[in-house]
Amino acid sequence: MEKKLWWGSLVAILLVLVISVVFFWLNREQWLADFNIERQQQTKKYMQMGSMFAKTATHDQCLQQSFSQLDKCFATKCTLDQAVFLKSCLASASISEHFCDAVPEHSEKMTQDAKKWLKDSCWSKDLNGESCRFLYKQQIQFCSSNK
Repeated sequence: MEKKLWWGSLVAILLVLVISVVFFWLNREQWLADFNIERQQQTKKYMQMGSMFAKTATHDQCLQQSFSQLDKCFATKCTLDQAVFLKSCLASASISEHFCDAVPEHSEKMTQDAKKWLKDSCWSKDLNGESCRFLYKQQIQFCSSNK
């Protein structure tokens, strides 16, 4: 009796899984379109937020604000939103005198020194490691293009 119940439960779970996969497969184009629209809206929102913040901020404050807003969020969308915020903010903020000191040069393939700099810069922050590195890579790109 228990074995039949176990098998019945397994079949029901598999059936739900198969139906879910088929449903997703049939709606994948709409899901992608919706996702792209949402990302465009979020990008616009965070660009505006970055520009507004930059009006009274320095480069250092832009970076710190990005980290503060990222805080305990581990979702990819949080990282993308903060990267847009930071890029927009850095473009308009007041210059921080030492913002680019010791920042490694941007290159297609990261050097060991650049990887160490990223690791050391993120070590003391209580953030998702990938998100932290992604924001610091924004700083690397900014500093390399503004030398």
